[in-house]
Amino acid sequence: MPDNETLWSPAAVRPVAGAGFCLFALAGTDHLGEAVSALLGAPLTAHEERDFEDGEHKARPLGPVAGRDVYVLHSLNGSSGRSANDKLCRLLFFIGAVKDAGAARVTAVVPYLCYARKDRRTKPNDPVTTRYVGALFEAVGTDAVVTLEVHNDAAFENAFRCRTVALSAAPLLIERIRAVVGTEPLCVVSPDLGGGKRAELLREALERQTGQRIGRAFAEKHRSAGTVSGDLFVGEVEGRTCIIVDDLVSTGGTLLRAATAARKAGARRVIACAAHGLFSAGAEQVLADPAIERFIVTDTAAPFRLPDGICRDKLDIVPAAPLLAEAIRRLHENEPFADLLAS
Repeated sequence: MPDNETLWSPAAVRPVAGAGFCLFALAGTDHLGEAVSALLGAPLTAHEERDFEDGEHKARPLGPVAGRDVYVLHSLNGSSGRSANDKLCRLLFFIGAVKDAGAARVTAVVPYLCYARKDRRTKPNDPVTTRYVGALFEAVGTDAVVTLEVHNDAAFENAFRCRTVALSAAPLLIERIRAVVGTEPLCVVSPDLGGGKRAELLREALERQTGQRIGRAFAEKHRSAGTVSGDLFVGEVEGRTCIIVDDLVSTGGTLLRAATAARKAGARRVIACAAHGLFSAGAEQVLADPAIERFIVTDTAAPFRLPDGICRDKLDIVPAAPLLAEAIRRLHENEPFADLLAS
């Protein structure tokens, strides 16, 4: 984000003048679809999804799409009853059906993009799955792919030949962070070197919003064959409230390692932030650990794996719909994206 850019606020989203496009939300992303629809002042276009006895399925638009600008919203995280593979297949087939029905342009709005973490070879003959997913989207005729806080925005852009838009979660997280921490001295922590760019983007935005100098820190992390190592922790954390930022929370182990290191280095409080709360098996133990006081995530993925109680009590869930709606409006009206992007 250029230094002279003002951070966009979720309160700034406005309806699309005259609509003129079709918006679909596939099953499993209904809540996001309805919220985006309300913000844009454009109703969801009707569609049909059918499951067959042998596990196959079909989906088709019920409203006219020929010659229209079409946006299909679907988050590709595994959820109760449907895997990431299932959701990906359904989205691809639906995009193909919409293109076959004559849509002028189809944009896949994918808040959480599955397989984005496998963006390079780390072992001999490893797959580069992000690139294969990109080829699948292109094969069905996708014109653009929009996602939120993708694992590696450079790898995401390189994996697709169609237009890509990698949104930053910073505008969504900052208002909630400020409400939680008030005027306390802050430090933004990257839980690994790979997330340094994401952490710096958030730190700079917080400095502009608060007018105070905000510290920076990072934790060392190496992963090999499922084993995580690295003990180095460097940064300005003593006496400060630390904001650890990552793209997602899976088990939460990476965030907990950084939080524990920050506490040992003298941090007063630790707040963890991420765009996507996947909360895989084992996350409930991490959430219960007192090293992290609170977790701030968006609602791109429902925390269905977490039991009620202390785990849910420590969660602060921020709506992603305003940012997604703004991205759709700007795409449709051909407006610039500089203040929304992850780079």
